Amino acid sequence: MLSWLALAVVLSMSPAPPGPIAGSGQTVQVIPLAKDGEVYVSFKLEEALTDEIRAAIHSGLTIKFVYKVDLRRSSAVWLDRTIASAVVSATVRYDTLTRLYYISRTLDGHIEYADTTVSEETAWSTLTRDFARLSLFRGTPLEANAEYYVRVRANASPRNNAFVWPWQGDDAMGFAKFTFVR
Repeated sequence: MLSWLALAVVLSMSPAPPGPIAGSGQTVQVIPLAKDGEVYVSFKLEEALTDEIRAAIHSGLTIKFVYKVDLRRSSAVWLDRTIASAVVSATVRYDTLTRLYYISRTLDGHIEYADTTVSEETAWSTLTRDFARLSLFRGTPLEANAEYYVRVRANASPRNNAFVWPWQGDDAMGFAKFTFVR
């Protein structure tokens, strides 16, 4: 009887299947592609540029979106297992003197891309939508014909009481399942 009670407690504590954060309305669209022994991940956050975010960018603050990407394997009995993780960061800083947006993207702390632009739309796209076919899990051993999923959690900074982002906690989350066929 005690073992059944312990099992019920463990199952009730296991996380719900990944999905949008309750009440936030924000989701990250995720598309995994398993090809040639690699998992490529594309994702985007469909968030409109609001007046508050625009004002923060134009104030000269460095705006940073951090995407935590996890390759996971579902488990029917126990907690889902994280196979590999990666962190993708995108930043935008507006220079009020030159009227240029300095944009960059890092992958696990290494600069992958850096540029300048005069286009606000390009700068916003760098933060939210320019994440196509990223090779995040190269060399990760995967079991043939097994089902996996990729979960992406997004967080934005800076955060303070004067400037409120339109979402809370993990700002947005999304996932997509795939079967690794070899």
